[in-house]
Amino acid sequence: MKPLACFLAAFAGLCLAGQAGAQDHPRFDIVKGQLQQRANAALALMGYLQTPDVTSGALSIRDSSTGNPAFNNSSLGGGFVLSDSVPIYMEGTVGYSRYDPRFVASNGQEQRELPTRWNDVVATAGIGWSFQVTRDFAIIPIINGSYGVVKSDASLGSLYIERNTNLNLEFLANGHLDAAGAGGSLLLSYDHVAEKYEGEIQLRYTDIYTHSVNNSSRVVRGSSRNNNLSLWSRYRAPTGMHALDRPVRYVLEYARTDYFGNEAKVIQVNHLNSLGVGLELDTSKYHPLWITRARAVVRYVFAPGVQGVSLGLAVTFG
Repeated sequence: MKPLACFLAAFAGLCLAGQAGAQDHPRFDIVKGQLQQRANAALALMGYLQTPDVTSGALSIRDSSTGNPAFNNSSLGGGFVLSDSVPIYMEGTVGYSRYDPRFVASNGQEQRELPTRWNDVVATAGIGWSFQVTRDFAIIPIINGSYGVVKSDASLGSLYIERNTNLNLEFLANGHLDAAGAGGSLLLSYDHVAEKYEGEIQLRYTDIYTHSVNNSSRVVRGSSRNNNLSLWSRYRAPTGMHALDRPVRYVLEYARTDYFGNEAKVIQVNHLNSLGVGLELDTSKYHPLWITRARAVVRYVFAPGVQGVSLGLAVTFG
């Protein structure tokens, strides 16, 4: 093979170890099975993004003491019932995460560490029916569908790595993994409205199976079953102050999510708690863009070995 052709083949990850020049630089390969495990892990981490959840809506985890990969995610989502006369429930969530796994490459004599960046984008939609059992209590079964893309980007640059380590980076350099998911949720919702306060409690179980689809890179396939149980509660009451000719309310929240699927095994976080406090403005008198309420809530998220603070902004349409 001509030198130029060999260089181009090496850039694509196709240059064979027996070709000219390869003997001077023994070929490094990713340790067997590691790429497949990380692909499954990337799909598992979509479980933190597939439902509207205040505990994992903004999450960043890094444990430098143990060498665990960094994980960051954020999502935007919500749900609503169309009307009392047509109790169709609809929800949607869009999320982004970055997962930084580290791979070990070996040529049989020595090993080298290869840091990468994997970016996930996932969108999930749900449709269900609200069965109003009592005035305050409803049972809502939901069908969920999800679609996501994992894009791999070697942080050191594929050309640099090919020239210096002769690695096969067909997937790590610029591969992608498309995934589709299907499953369901069961939501129990209690909403009590009194003259001076309002209380809400929701209990939800979600189970979604996600797997790679045919247009993914041929090097790797992946699958994951993500399921969780979440409790969310909110209490709202007047502060005594007024704004926009309406009472200003204070907001108290507590939420907890327990993860039972593959997502909990990747970053060793099987549950998250959230405490929130904030303020709510009633904008119904001016009704801009059909928004009736606007909230700002500061949340403290914690679990064993995990803690952080986030700011959540939300609006209610009516």
